[in-house]
Amino acid sequence: SRCPRSPLPAQRKRILIIKPSGLGDIVQTLPLLPLLRNRFPGATITWLVVPAFASLLTDHPQIDDVILFERRRWTSVFALSRALRERAFDLVLDVQGLFRSGFLGWMTGAPVRVGFSYAREMAWWFYTADVDTPTPERHAIERYLDVAEALGCARGPVTFEFGVTEADRTAVDALFDRSTPYAVLLPGTNWATKRWPAGRFGGLVRPLQSDLSLVPVIAGGNDAAALAPQIPGAIDLTCRTTLRQLVALLERASLVITNDSGPMHIAAALGVPMVSLFGPTSPIRTGPYRRELTVLRTDICCSPCYSRTCTHHSCLRELTSDRVLSHARTILDPDASARHR
Repeated sequence: SRCPRSPLPAQRKRILIIKPSGLGDIVQTLPLLPLLRNRFPGATITWLVVPAFASLLTDHPQIDDVILFERRRWTSVFALSRALRERAFDLVLDVQGLFRSGFLGWMTGAPVRVGFSYAREMAWWFYTADVDTPTPERHAIERYLDVAEALGCARGPVTFEFGVTEADRTAVDALFDRSTPYAVLLPGTNWATKRWPAGRFGGLVRPLQSDLSLVPVIAGGNDAAALAPQIPGAIDLTCRTTLRQLVALLERASLVITNDSGPMHIAAALGVPMVSLFGPTSPIRTGPYRRELTVLRTDICCSPCYSRTCTHHSCLRELTSDRVLSHARTILDPDASARHR
């Protein structure tokens, strides 16, 4: 159900989306853009984001402006407040749902500030209208669609668009020979407990080459770079792509094998064949949207636990390289898999 505290005006001219981080959260918020465009065709849409993820949003065809939020430099809060007020937003969507994001929305002075009724850290105190949405066992994108619906938007279609340019694709072409189909391995995560052992990724390299005729490529940032030495034989592109170049790399992959991570959500949004490995987190909440068949997990009593620490890591350690490869074959050729049952 929707719980507006005050009526939502029919037309909006200047809209601000507050979703500063993280990468996966930003990707899952992208479907809001075309829905807002259809509902408010003449509006200017601005996105508030931390610098680390800004490149994913710059040059996006449905975003008019990007405001950088340097969260570790609160000394510049007055300059940010001035920049927010100067734009005279008349609608703010806080889809981060924390005190800081709610406060930033309040600083805009916008007459309508919308967020979730279950927002944490009392962020709801800064809203003029909130949206009541079932939680927690519901996908994040469905909750964002609840916000769209509360504004009078349609709930779909759910589409993802990235501001990838031909220059981004050309830069990826220069990194390695793409004449042979390739598989992208994404071993990095922001939680250690979400990390399938890097050695298991290493166990995929030869079978990917010999059985599936795919060149293994490792991608990601610093978290993946630290694990790359444990995956010998794969082309190491970690820390060698921008975010948009990572999208360009993933969009042309024949297969992606990934932990629960931000790049996983990019691959899911692009619709490429993938295997997504889940342990302490729930694919119902944060899995690849509407791509449940790509998920591989171990059904044990303590999973999902949503814990960043663990003494045994059984949920992911029990996933063998052979099982992951078998699932990859099923994803790539479901008919062949059925014939061998």
